[in-house]
Amino acid sequence: MAWLTAATVLLTTLGTAPAGADSAWQKVGGDVRSGVSGLAYEGRASDGSWVDVLAVHDNKGAGQKRLSRITHWEGADGISPITWDRPEPVDLEAIEAIPGMPGEYLALTSRGIVHRLKVAGPKATVVDYSPLPAIGEGDDFESFALVAQNGKLAVLWADRGAGADRPATLYAAPLTFAPWGQPQFGTVTRRAYRAAYPTGDGTRHISDISVTDSGRIIVSSAADAGDDGPFDSAVSDAGRVSVSAAGRVRVTLAASPDVLGTFPKYKIEAVECLPGSTDALLGTDDENLGGYVRTMPFCEA
Repeated sequence: MAWLTAATVLLTTLGTAPAGADSAWQKVGGDVRSGVSGLAYEGRASDGSWVDVLAVHDNKGAGQKRLSRITHWEGADGISPITWDRPEPVDLEAIEAIPGMPGEYLALTSRGIVHRLKVAGPKATVVDYSPLPAIGEGDDFESFALVAQNGKLAVLWADRGAGADRPATLYAAPLTFAPWGQPQFGTVTRRAYRAAYPTGDGTRHISDISVTDSGRIIVSSAADAGDDGPFDSAVSDAGRVSVSAAGRVRVTLAASPDVLGTFPKYKIEAVECLPGSTDALLGTDDENLGGYVRTMPFCEA
């Protein structure tokens, strides 16, 4: 769905990054409440000149924004708030469009609560919600991806991990929906994952996940030294996922992840492969420094 009305003209255009920043990054938030924690593709212009994505924000206080629409085009970005209908979630970290269900999304909190949403124009309505299965002790979730193959759905998510002593745990499971809309998860498998970069004490080995049409697992990893940084990030090819006609999910992680790009000074928390393109849209949550987005050609088949 590409939502474009006269209201688009009134979007707050935040422009490019300030002098001294990488000019490929475009600023979409200027403070700790405006960082991008997750992105989901929504639609694009017929001529491909812009793309709409939904962005979640990891705010926790009442009345603080949870969800925005970013209209991304070369040179600038517009952003408009989306009203969250029903009780506000705490600490949203990821969002993903549901394949084959236009206007519907799953959004994940850090503690593992999945919200099924319908988004129309400036409003998001919660259909239902469910906890993730098999939550481990100390798990802290920042990533979520849906996979559609052979007429079946599967979901990937990960505990982000923490430095050398705690690798990320990548979980995978079949996904269905109850007649009343609640997400339901099948048998869970899990794999340990360590980022090839960054590797310091503050490393979050998986800060987001996206999956290409062919099943490549693209992950971001990030290092966070505090609300003022310094930050560091990378995007890597982590392995492959497949879903059989019987709904069986198979994940194969690379013994040595292929680092596709490194991004010093930024904390990438969102990676979204854009349909019909080889581009990934990257989003950052740089705490007190705000949030940025940019595209990179990381989603080749």
